[in-house]
Amino acid sequence: MQTSTNILLVRPANFMFNAETEVSNAFQTNIADDKALINKKVLAEFDEFSAKLTSKGVNVYVFEDTKTPIKPDAIFPNNWVTFHANGTVILYPMQAVNRQYERRLDIIEQLKESFAISNVIDFSEHEKNNQFLEGTGSIIFDHIHQKAYACLSPRTHKDLFIQLCQKINYQPVYFYSVDDNNKEIYHTNVMMCIGEKFAVVCLESIKNAEEKALVVDNLSNTNHQIIDISFNQMKQFAGNMLEVNTKGGNKILVLSQTAYNSLTINQQQEISKYCEFLPMNINTIESIGGGSARCMMAEIFLPTASK
Repeated sequence: MQTSTNILLVRPANFMFNAETEVSNAFQTNIADDKALINKKVLAEFDEFSAKLTSKGVNVYVFEDTKTPIKPDAIFPNNWVTFHANGTVILYPMQAVNRQYERRLDIIEQLKESFAISNVIDFSEHEKNNQFLEGTGSIIFDHIHQKAYACLSPRTHKDLFIQLCQKINYQPVYFYSVDDNNKEIYHTNVMMCIGEKFAVVCLESIKNAEEKALVVDNLSNTNHQIIDISFNQMKQFAGNMLEVNTKGGNKILVLSQTAYNSLTINQQQEISKYCEFLPMNINTIESIGGGSARCMMAEIFLPTASK
């Protein structure tokens, strides 16, 4: 399946501007508000985010961030782990040292109470060689067609991406993507989202004509309707969205209110053919953290544990 009913969230203990990730993430903003005020706003946004998902019929697994070591970006768990339908868990190498602390084996142990985990693939050792691959920030999976898309950047190492794809038997599709200042896009999930039957992508960010054609051909050949977004819409996190299942069998598209507001009426109508929009008010999180709704969610595709 391309979409999951089970979503992992991490409720942050020390959310703040992360100076270690600022170099490669042009989406971050260092707001001068008091740290206590920022945390109050962020926790309110997080709790509303979690409650809205639950109210729509999504199984939400919330884990509390540990207070130490301090992890400014713990709210974005999709970068350190993925959970796959064959029972495999993959751990990923992350560029910022203070993000490496986010990998928590205790969370995986707790998930074993509900899900069957048969294998753990740990790529984190590649951090020693300055090779990084940051989960579903770096990789957009098309699970149905066993393809994986990645825009290469300091946080997405080409050889590591290909190695992972070989290990899980997915076809790698890689390319370069830049913003309107010609700066490399730090994560693929900022410029691209793949649902079951549609794909949102900022095609103008892929400057190389052959690479752009490669992406378009792969998406078209798997019968995805391509919704092309602009640089400005990408800046509003319109590429950072995730299609999710509800227990009732409906599909919802989780995105920020900012992202939703940036979409044209026509784009909204086209996407609405496939799923219901669920806009979230997470302005503080995405402004300071430089990540949006998709980054907050780690999908759990694992099989259910036998009782």
